[in-house]
Amino acid sequence: MTQRTITFVTGNAKKLEELRAILGGNFPLEIISHKLDLPELQGEIDEVSIKKCQEAARRLKRPVLVEDTSLCFNALKGLPGPYIKWFLEKLEPEGLTKLLTGWEDKTAKAVCTFAYCDANNENLDVMLFQGVTNGQIVSPRGTRDFGWDCVFQPEGYSQTYAELPKTEKNKISHRYRALEKFKSYFTEKTNE
Repeated sequence: MTQRTITFVTGNAKKLEELRAILGGNFPLEIISHKLDLPELQGEIDEVSIKKCQEAARRLKRPVLVEDTSLCFNALKGLPGPYIKWFLEKLEPEGLTKLLTGWEDKTAKAVCTFAYCDANNENLDVMLFQGVTNGQIVSPRGTRDFGWDCVFQPEGYSQTYAELPKTEKNKISHRYRALEKFKSYFTEKTNE
């Protein structure tokens, strides 16, 4: 039997590295990556993920996996949410913390949604695997080499994602929780 391949649509080498580390060496499918500029869509978390995945499947015509990450501030009723990339780009980490000036509630949730489509059906049906980690927004601490990790302190920890060793972060992160669901699904499916 040949090993099936899933194309992870990303140009971010750190995301691919983290995905492979979390899935581990015994994942039954090969994950390759492909950089593809997809439109930045607007909408709710699930809706954005589904549309991005369908567009990637339509263009690549093979099984695809896309990831969408959101950082949802509870005081701001879920914003910036799926728009965190743009907020971070314009405001930098310090600006993200300033968004909560005047709010007592500094809690937030990190949400990772992996959307999978096998591209073999006309409807381009998409499966979602979502993970959530609760925490709070703090002044930037730690390295700044991976998005907003330096301002997100997961619940139960005194360190930000950026300050945690990668192995520890990979056991508790929103990405880990989503990938565990993804891994379970495909491991069970392969063993059927």
